[in-house]
Amino acid sequence: MKITIGMFAHVDAGKTTLAEQLLYHTRSIRERGRVDHKDAYLDSHEIERARGITVFADQAVITYEGDTYYLVDTPGHVDFSPEMERAIRIMDYAILVVSAAEGVQGHTETVWQLLRKHRVPTFFFLNKTDRTGADPDRALAEIRAQLTPDACPLTGSFAGSEIGEALRESLAERDEALLEAFLAGAGDAAFWLEALRRLIRECRLYPCMSGSALQDVGVTEFLERLHALTVTAYDERAPFGGRAYKIRHDASGARVTYVKALSGELKVRDELFYGAGEARTGEKATRLLLVNGSKTQAVDRVAAGDLFAVVGLSGAETGEGLGACADRIGYELVPTLTSKVVFAETLNAKEVLKAFRMLNAEDPSLGVVWEESLQEIHIRVMGVIQLEVLRQLAKDRFGLDVAFGAPEILYKETIQSTVRGYGHFEPLRHYAEVHLLLEPGERGSGLTFVNACHADDLSVGNQNVIRTHLFERDHHGLLTGMPLTDVRITLLTGAGHNEHTHGGDFREAAFRALRQGLEKAENVLLEPYYAFKIRVELDELGRALSDIQRASGQFEPPATTASHAVVTGRVPVATFMEYGAELAAYTHGKGTLRLVFDGYDRCHDEREVIARKAYRKDADPLYSSSSIFCAKGHGYTVPWDEAEAKMHLL
Repeated sequence: MKITIGMFAHVDAGKTTLAEQLLYHTRSIRERGRVDHKDAYLDSHEIERARGITVFADQAVITYEGDTYYLVDTPGHVDFSPEMERAIRIMDYAILVVSAAEGVQGHTETVWQLLRKHRVPTFFFLNKTDRTGADPDRALAEIRAQLTPDACPLTGSFAGSEIGEALRESLAERDEALLEAFLAGAGDAAFWLEALRRLIRECRLYPCMSGSALQDVGVTEFLERLHALTVTAYDERAPFGGRAYKIRHDASGARVTYVKALSGELKVRDELFYGAGEARTGEKATRLLLVNGSKTQAVDRVAAGDLFAVVGLSGAETGEGLGACADRIGYELVPTLTSKVVFAETLNAKEVLKAFRMLNAEDPSLGVVWEESLQEIHIRVMGVIQLEVLRQLAKDRFGLDVAFGAPEILYKETIQSTVRGYGHFEPLRHYAEVHLLLEPGERGSGLTFVNACHADDLSVGNQNVIRTHLFERDHHGLLTGMPLTDVRITLLTGAGHNEHTHGGDFREAAFRALRQGLEKAENVLLEPYYAFKIRVELDELGRALSDIQRASGQFEPPATTASHAVVTGRVPVATFMEYGAELAAYTHGKGTLRLVFDGYDRCHDEREVIARKAYRKDADPLYSSSSIFCAKGHGYTVPWDEAEAKMHLL
């Protein structure tokens, strides 16, 4: 049996230390490493060892009692949440480590919500029971109150294959058939063991144990129960299907795609298909590798349930389905900050851009953009720590000495009125005209396209060309030059010429039509928002509510207990991104804050941001709203507000 298990936690809860103990007790490593000693097996990158945090989702292979476990240690720091989320999608089970001293922390809740959304069966390990002030019972109570009431302790209730009466009663409370069996005193040990496995697998019960990973207390017991209660059923006889979950590059720059095999088997030199529709691509798997920490082993075949790396795929991206899995999944943890890459003039800009595009393939959330008009590289990030790591990566891997501008909020723009946009491109021996309808889209919908153009007016091939061009790049809004989003674009009609129309002509006409429509629309600036959850003592509630209002946030009526209050709501990222430190200061480290990206909405200080950005829409050469017409053998420019009257199709 092959089982993939992910390790998750708030930073410093002891996740990597627990992973080291599991590796040691399964004889996968000879000596236990420690994060503070900079020799942890799964923190194999120099950056991780230097900083004492997990940055990359790395994996190890464990063999225990005849079963193979792929153990994936994920980042616990919020700046590397996208890496953690990508790993979640290939997990069979998860271990969520919670400090028995600190209890449920902000990032614990973020991880938990993702695990629940993707229905990953989860085991809790209450760690650091050796610490002064540790209270496993209190931590379990917090898990039940803040995460799930279905957390169920196993200590004293489960030994070998015997299910104690208290645990059988917990199972019976969650299943009608089990309740009947419990009341009748029916079912042998095997029956109740299978029932426990099933409820865990169905995410109806979450086993919980405690111990100290550092002191090796409770780890072997946890491992035994983990082995007894985890079950998978992969079909090796089905056609091969897999999911790409990570991209890396080897020392020579070759692209290495990390894959979870979900069905069938794959052999070296087999052709592997990925992508959808006309873009579906087939490439040969030239090498297959099993990865264990920093070590790789070349193999001839892999099968369902394996985690492996494949060389030979030039374009498969994270989340991409391979073979029989033809879909592609998206991710919800996205950066809300943008930063400029700063480098010396002596460096070749193309070389720097090439390096960052390789990093972008490995972490798509970076959203690397080359701003041609400014000759600048811009990236999207989660926070300052990520920038520090990227700077070190650029130095170590590419020999590039770069810095970054101060992170700024990643604003976006949209419209709130319906308009028509017209674009005409007719310099000498060129011709294209495009008419678009622009409508406000639902919040979070991005740019969507509808084709209402008849084939009698414009060939289907040219209609597809227009659609392709509209989605080949971000489009700048008029207020701040930030990316345009949440707009429904309808192609109404268009025209070309049998001799004079070239592929690039429709590109120019479509871009000008979109920009001309924006000139007539009511434009709106959007900013990112957090959904927040704050937990403080009752006498600190007033301060918290005042801070939320001061930050232009909104909140629901607080939920209170005898000693604590929980406040949930929504607040702009710009006003709350540093609030964690402030909360820790006035609550003396006892308050908790959970922040989750909650989409974009109307900017709370639109005028101030527009004034600060000082974007000059007419000085952006790549985003022209004017049209080009031809007269007497020469092309001439017509401003956007005069172009509509000159269109040929009106």
